[in-house]
Amino acid sequence: MAQLTGALFVALAAYVFMLVTGKIIGNFALLLFTLTVMTGLYWLAERFYFLPQRLAAADRASSEIAARQAKAVSEGIKLDTINVDDVRASLLRQPWWLEWTAGLFGVIAVVFLLRSFVAEPFRVPSGSMLPTIQIGDLILVNKFTYGVRLPVVNVKIVDNNLPKRGDIMVFRLPKDPRIDYIKRVVGEPGDTISYLNKKLSINGVEQSLVPQLDYLDDDSMQYNRQFEEKFGDAPHKILTNDAAPAFMMGVEEFPDKGNCTYSAQGVVCKVPAGHYFMMGDNRDNSLDSRFWGFVPEANIVGRAFFVWFNLSAKFKRIGALH
Repeated sequence: MAQLTGALFVALAAYVFMLVTGKIIGNFALLLFTLTVMTGLYWLAERFYFLPQRLAAADRASSEIAARQAKAVSEGIKLDTINVDDVRASLLRQPWWLEWTAGLFGVIAVVFLLRSFVAEPFRVPSGSMLPTIQIGDLILVNKFTYGVRLPVVNVKIVDNNLPKRGDIMVFRLPKDPRIDYIKRVVGEPGDTISYLNKKLSINGVEQSLVPQLDYLDDDSMQYNRQFEEKFGDAPHKILTNDAAPAFMMGVEEFPDKGNCTYSAQGVVCKVPAGHYFMMGDNRDNSLDSRFWGFVPEANIVGRAFFVWFNLSAKFKRIGALH
């Protein structure tokens, strides 16, 4: 078992290395599920096979030591004192391959359950959601707001709220479900979304923009125009770049693309049933539904609600998302 466990650890280390270095696109939920199952099997083996064996060996050793000492006393022979507790502790001690498997099962299982059904941490690698979310923000995603889903397969088993305009949502990219994206919900099923000349209209109603101070991007050291936009009662900030064209360059083929009309001024789309239209707050620097299409309900991961850390130690970033 020691050799088998060692080989499994080597395989795990190789997988994590390729994941971290970007050589593969991994599925962390699947990895965590696999670790939970594997450590659970080790825990069962420890509980019902290996531990009883060690207990039996410790009991035999205790009995043998007691019998030898009793016999020696009866024959008048003086023996060196043997600490029975030390012997038992030595025989009951878990080998390393059980310590690092069965011993971690509880921790891994709790992390898996919390991550799958309560809240999941994500790191934001791009600036598509500036100024709301900055590069390096570590965010928490509520996993039950939009219903409870089975981990790995992402199948909904309990209904809850539906996504609404203004929510910041994490979802699986339709063209490659291995990749998680984060954008703002702009269009709900049945909505007509118009983004023409950098003006957003929803069902024929142009969304008001309140000018704010220009925003300085610390990474590019460029200023962008900043506005406050509001869906219902929830305001949020967006950025636009006057130098960027209004028309969409690099539009891909996607399901229900016939629901969209592209022109030199931008795009108009009718959102299909069971789908959502997503846009980044950094409007001229975001690959979103304008380019790759609608997000089906089945691809929803959860609602982003909190920044819990920033990798650049910008502690003022910690707080609720809007």
